[in-house]
Amino acid sequence: MDRDEDMIARRMLLAGAAGMAMAGLIPVAFAKTVKPGVKGLIANASDTALDRLAQPGAFYADTAVRILLPGAGGKLASKLMGAGDRLGLTTKLTRSLNDAGGKAAGEAKPIFRAAIDNLGWGDVPSLVSKNDGATRYLQSSAGGVLGEKVRPLIVGALESVGAYRQLDQLSGNSQLLSLAGISHDSLTGSVTDQALKGIFLYMGNEEMALRRDPGKLLKRIF
Repeated sequence: MDRDEDMIARRMLLAGAAGMAMAGLIPVAFAKTVKPGVKGLIANASDTALDRLAQPGAFYADTAVRILLPGAGGKLASKLMGAGDRLGLTTKLTRSLNDAGGKAAGEAKPIFRAAIDNLGWGDVPSLVSKNDGATRYLQSSAGGVLGEKVRPLIVGALESVGAYRQLDQLSGNSQLLSLAGISHDSLTGSVTDQALKGIFLYMGNEEMALRRDPGKLLKRIF
C-alpha cells in the first residue's frame, strides 16, 4: 500500500468511527480507549495554543485575536479619550491589554487541563467527526467555568502591566469614560472574554492541524 492509499485507509477508519458514534454503535470498550485519546488531543492543542499566545506580543501581533478596548471594538473608548488618543495613550493601553492576555495565557495551562480532565463523554459524534470538535465541546461545556477561573489571572495581569493605572490616568482626563461604563470591572470582563475567544480560536486551529495528519490523529485517539 502506497502513502496515498494508506492515508485514504486511515481517513476511512476515522470516518467509520464517526459513523458508528453517530449511530450509537461504539462499544463501551472502544469508548474507553477513544476517550483518553481525544482528551490527549485537546490537551495538546490547548498547551500549544497557550504557549503560542504567551509569547511576547503574540496577541497584539495577530489581528484575529488582538484584544481591543471595550465599546465598538475599541472605537468608542478611543473617541472618548480625545487628547489621550491623539497622544498615543490609547495604543499604549491597548498594547497593555494584549500583554495582560499573553501573561494570563502563560499561567492558564493548569486551569485548561483541569477543565479537560473533567469533560464528560456525552457528545461522541462532535468530538470525533468535526475538525475542531473537541475544542468546540470544551468551549460549550466548560467555557463558563474557564471564564471564572481565568478572570483572576487577567486581573493580576492587568495590574502587573499597569493597564488599570493607565485607564485611571485617561479617565482623569475625560469623565466620559466613566459615564460610558468603561471601568476596571468592565475592562476586566472584556479582556477576559476576548482572551478566551483568542485561546479557543488557536486551540481549534491546532486541533485541525492535528486532524489533517491522520497518522498522528489516530495514534492519539487509538
